[in-house]
Amino acid sequence: MEQFLLDTARDALLTTLKIAVPILMIGLIVGLAVSIFQATTQIQEQSLHFVPKILAMLIAMLILGSWMLTVMKEFTLRMYESMLRFIGM
Repeated sequence: MEQFLLDTARDALLTTLKIAVPILMIGLIVGLAVSIFQATTQIQEQSLHFVPKILAMLIAMLILGSWMLTVMKEFTLRMYESMLRFIGM
């Protein structure tokens, strides 16, 4: 039983990372690029920092949305199958 719970928790964490990391990396890269641009031009506008990151992450979510949904669907199906095996059906 303990191994089942550990496997389930590991699978949940890996699935969460698999879904979140691409979006967060795009936000990180765009944020770094905007920060470098602001440092070189000495423009310190706050909206210039957040708007490109939000737009890039939104576009990435639109592009990767079907893949993310597939990963979540596969995880959900694995959890249902594991539950059925766990209760003995």
